Amino acid sequence: MSSESKSYPVEEAIRAQSALRKLAELGPEMFPIQSFVGMISDEIETLRNRGHTDQEIAETITSNSKIDIKASDIAAHYASPEDRHQPHQ
Repeated sequence: MSSESKSYPVEEAIRAQSALRKLAELGPEMFPIQSFVGMISDEIETLRNRGHTDQEIAETITSNSKIDIKASDIAAHYASPEDRHQPHQ
């Protein structure tokens, strides 16, 4: 099996990145709200398609993490499928 076909859950990627940042004596990686919403835009799209509102999405995030986010943040920074699936240069 080539390394290109392997995939891992996000929890494992975060665990590995945290260990590397600790080894490098770096603090936790921080994401501005715009970047965070861009990262979760696939999930936002799926939830919206299933009838969930941005308010429900924001409430789910805030009740399950320390992230302070509002529905207006989601609306303002959501990355459309076209924006998310641009080829990397």
